[in-house]
Amino acid sequence: MPKPLTVELLQKEATSFAKAESKHPEPSLFGVTDGKAVGTYLEHKFQTLLQKRYTYGRGNSAKGIDFPELGVDIKVTSIRQPQSSCPFKSARQKIYGLGYSLIVFVYDKRDDEKSRTCRLDIQHTIFVQKERTSDYQTTSGLRRLIENNANRDDILAFFEDRYMPFEEPAAVRLAEKVLRHPPAIGSLGGYRQMKWRSSFDRLIACAS
Repeated sequence: MPKPLTVELLQKEATSFAKAESKHPEPSLFGVTDGKAVGTYLEHKFQTLLQKRYTYGRGNSAKGIDFPELGVDIKVTSIRQPQSSCPFKSARQKIYGLGYSLIVFVYDKRDDEKSRTCRLDIQHTIFVQKERTSDYQTTSGLRRLIENNANRDDILAFFEDRYMPFEEPAAVRLAEKVLRHPPAIGSLGGYRQMKWRSSFDRLIACAS
């Protein structure tokens, strides 16, 4: 009988899956350069394996993440272009995180012309706690300000400098929250202005 899936079991299975998949020659992805197609392949294959062994609620587009009951989402990225397919949806997420944890598979795809197969060498399998799914530069900057006895106006100026647009009441409330509850240092990279796409460069560098 399948047993209930837990976060600990999910992490263990992800590590085992990565080791096995790194040795697997896959003909369907030979010549494929679309990172989204590779990500879909790995996510579906991992989910199929889990469904044979465990009981759990599988996510869908309505629920937003892959394991809603566990509060975990899967991300797949190439080590050559380590970018997330999931942007930050707000400045608040850049400060306090996405609200769920991540399992990140980082692969290097290698095609074999002779066998016309590819091998997805999964070089890192990284688990990121939800508190650390925020932007490194934003959170570290705020922590430095707080350590230097910043006040609310200093935090508001930081928001403005980093192009984090808010209506004034919301900005004031968030600045006051930052002072009361300083954010954890985030693990993800990000972009300034209105480009909210997140990046895994820093995460991979720390795992290497």
